[in-house]
Amino acid sequence: MEIGKIHNDADAIIKEATEQEMSVVIPPKKNRKVQRQYDRELYKLRHRVENAFVHLKQWRGIATRYAKNASSFLAAVQIRCIALWAKIL
Repeated sequence: MEIGKIHNDADAIIKEATEQEMSVVIPPKKNRKVQRQYDRELYKLRHRVENAFVHLKQWRGIATRYAKNASSFLAAVQIRCIALWAKIL
């Protein structure tokens, strides 16, 4: 598991996450006196995944779970993912 929001850049949160064997993918705030290292590529990937979920939730049928059974819901998610993928290309 990983955490990665920039507003979670507190020493206590980072310490607790590392104690629980989580990888911390939080870029340090610019006003930190001691800047710490973080994996920029992993942060970019985490950000992309988070944005994909944001785009999925913007679609009303997915956000409200309009489909009543799992297979219809999965089909709606897949259709929306294809639409997002086609928009990227």
